[in-house]
Amino acid sequence: MAQKTDIRTLPGFRLATIGFFIYLYIPLLILVVFSFNATHSATVWDGFSLNWYAKAFDNSDIRRAAWNSLVVATFATIFATSFATMAALALARNHQIKHKPVFNGVLMLPLMVPEIVTAVATLTFFSVIGLSLGLGNIIIAHTVFCIPFAYLPIRARLHGMDKNMEIAAQDLYASKWATLRYVTLPLLTPGIISGAMLAFIISIDDFIITLMVAEAGSTTLPIYIYSLVRIGITPEVNAVSTILLCISIIFVTISYLVEKKR
Repeated sequence: MAQKTDIRTLPGFRLATIGFFIYLYIPLLILVVFSFNATHSATVWDGFSLNWYAKAFDNSDIRRAAWNSLVVATFATIFATSFATMAALALARNHQIKHKPVFNGVLMLPLMVPEIVTAVATLTFFSVIGLSLGLGNIIIAHTVFCIPFAYLPIRARLHGMDKNMEIAAQDLYASKWATLRYVTLPLLTPGIISGAMLAFIISIDDFIITLMVAEAGSTTLPIYIYSLVRIGITPEVNAVSTILLCISIIFVTISYLVEKKR
C-alpha cells in the first residue's frame, strides 16, 4: 500500500507559501498604513494623521456612493438569500425532483463563468429588453450573481442537519409548513445568516458587473474608488479602500463564526 506524502514536506513548499502570503497581504498592509499618512503623498511616509478619513467622511460624493452601495447590497442580499434558501430546501428535501446534480451545477455556474462574461451578458440582456431602473439594474444583476454565494452555506447547513428532527415533528402531526417554520428554519438560521453575510459582502465589493450595468447617477463605492484611482492614488483613496477592506473582513469573519457555531 502506497504511503501518503504530506505536501508540507515537499522541497520549497514552505518558501512558496510564505512568498504567496507576502505577495497577497503586503500590498494591503501598505494601503492601510499610508491611509494614515499626514501628507498628500501616497508613497512617502510623513507622520500619522486621521485627516484623510475625516475628508473621506466629509465628501458628499463618497457618502452618496456609499449609500448606493448599501442600498444595492441590502436588497440584493435579501433577494439572493431568499432564492438560495428556497433552492436549497427544494433540492435537499424534495425527493420528487430528478437530476439534482444538474440543478446544483446550474446554481454554481456563476462561480465558474468569468465575471466579465457575466457582466457583458447581463448588460446585453438589459439592453435587449430595454430595462432602465437605475439602481434596480444593479440590484437585479447582483441578486443573480450572489445566489450561489448564499446557497453554499445554506446547503452545507442543510446537509449537516439531523433529519430525524423533522421526521419527529411530522410524526407528531405537524404539517409540512409547521415543520418548516418551527423546526427546519430555526435549525437552518446559522446557514442563512452566513449566506446572507457572504452575499452582502460580495455585492458591496463588486466592481466589474456594477461597472457594466450601472447607469448615470448609480455610482457605487467601488466605482467611485476606481474613478479616484484613475486621477491618481492619494491617501483619501487609501482611506476609503481601508474602510471597505475592514467591512469585508468583519462580515467574512462573522459569517465564518456563525456557520461554525452549531
